[in-house]
Amino acid sequence: MEMTTVWAQLGSVTATVMFLYAMFDKFFPPPLRDHLRSYTNKLTSLVSPYVHITFHEFTGERLKRSEAFTAIQTYLSGNSSQRANRLKAEVVKNSQTPLMLSLDDNEEITDEFEGVKLWWVSNKITPKSQSFSFYPASDDRRFFTLAFHRRHRDLITTKYLRHVLDEGKAIASRNRQLRLYTNNPSSGWHGYKSTKWSHVVFEHPATFETLALHPKKKDEILKDLVRFRNAKNYYAKIGKAWKRGYLLYGPPGTGKSTMIAAMANFLNYDIYDVELTAVKDNTELRKLLIETPSKSIMVIEDIDCSLDLTGQRKKKPKETKDDEDDKPKDPIKKEEEEEEKKTSKVTLSGLLNFIDGIWSSCGGERIIVFTTNFVDKLDPALIRRGRMDKHIELSYCCFEAFKVLAWNYLDIETHDLFPRIEELLKETEMTPADVAENLMPKSMEEDEKSCLQRLIEALETAKQEAEKKAEEEAKKKAEEEAKKKAEEEAKEKEQCGKQEEGGNEKFGEGVTDNGFH
Repeated sequence: MEMTTVWAQLGSVTATVMFLYAMFDKFFPPPLRDHLRSYTNKLTSLVSPYVHITFHEFTGERLKRSEAFTAIQTYLSGNSSQRANRLKAEVVKNSQTPLMLSLDDNEEITDEFEGVKLWWVSNKITPKSQSFSFYPASDDRRFFTLAFHRRHRDLITTKYLRHVLDEGKAIASRNRQLRLYTNNPSSGWHGYKSTKWSHVVFEHPATFETLALHPKKKDEILKDLVRFRNAKNYYAKIGKAWKRGYLLYGPPGTGKSTMIAAMANFLNYDIYDVELTAVKDNTELRKLLIETPSKSIMVIEDIDCSLDLTGQRKKKPKETKDDEDDKPKDPIKKEEEEEEKKTSKVTLSGLLNFIDGIWSSCGGERIIVFTTNFVDKLDPALIRRGRMDKHIELSYCCFEAFKVLAWNYLDIETHDLFPRIEELLKETEMTPADVAENLMPKSMEEDEKSCLQRLIEALETAKQEAEKKAEEEAKKKAEEEAKKKAEEEAKEKEQCGKQEEGGNEKFGEGVTDNGFH
């Protein structure tokens, strides 16, 4: 009976506390709640011997993901599989650990360092919302809490935390997979899928060894990349953000995208492919830049076609307001205006600030790559040195590049037909993509000789077409010049005739005035 009475009283007290806390949380204003909680925490700190350190997922008003949070998450993932009771599993392709386990939300794990016991807790707080949606807003706040005894404060803050960060980065480096990112439309930045970037595993096999490029130019690019990767202190010394811009230009099919893949595989950097047409304005472009971490390559392909950036320096005509503005608009015209509002409002100024402005210094070890088929169409301010530091022209296939392709596709270093191909490549313009297509065997019966012979035929055909086109252009140019010359001669004769006629009229008038007939 006594135990029953005790449990009944305990249940009553618990219900009373829960009721009072609900009233406190609902009816007390937030400033007063925060004030009371601060005093409660002070009172608790006087009694409790433990120190708590919190590591939040985002910093700077949720603009950037905390590197410390990521390192701690990786460190705990490597130690939680043997200790935690609740884990999250993620499949990782082409990795030494195909199934990666990590600490689940609101789970606790213990750790030990130099004989000191510590506690890590993975916390997740979902904000209260009065609205209901099938896809609720994803404003969850995630953070890790580290608890330890106060007498070990110096050991934890000086040694242990540095050990956790270094070990987390080492584990991430060992299990690192290259990823290819693309930006989501801003409508998908909030709600059920609140991510600015979507990614897939980057599995492009391109390397500089397989790249069809002249060895001298290839070696020059490799040295430039190595120097950039090891130049953190140098960039800090000269007072510049640790970034570098590359402009890849040339005809279609010359290997611009393959060059980007080879750079990513060589540096072990992720690729962030920016689709400008999906960016609503300059502010969103800036947010994408902030969400891009270090060791990344930001790519804008065919920048001359992405947006009309060349004509944005011209002044727009002032809009005039007529009385017709108050009248109801045509539904078709209204729909066209709404579609126009949805189009990207990224300006040339916004893109320039994105590349070389103050916000570009957020993060380091970042490469920005532009590709274009027509470099003359780009605004000079966009590709000047300091923004696009290195201009790389990828032109038609030369004999040195052909030898790389012959080794890639046919496993041969030399052949009797090589001199003929070298001669034709000097006389004919053919892209590496077309050369590779002719070298690729089309059946199991084809050998290297038949593939090389097909390439020779293709080069000869291209040479004949180029000569024929040159003759037609020369003939057309000669006809235009002859026509222009004939028009100029006719114009001169017409002017001479008018001058003679005018002189005769003046002479007749003079005779009449003097009284002669």
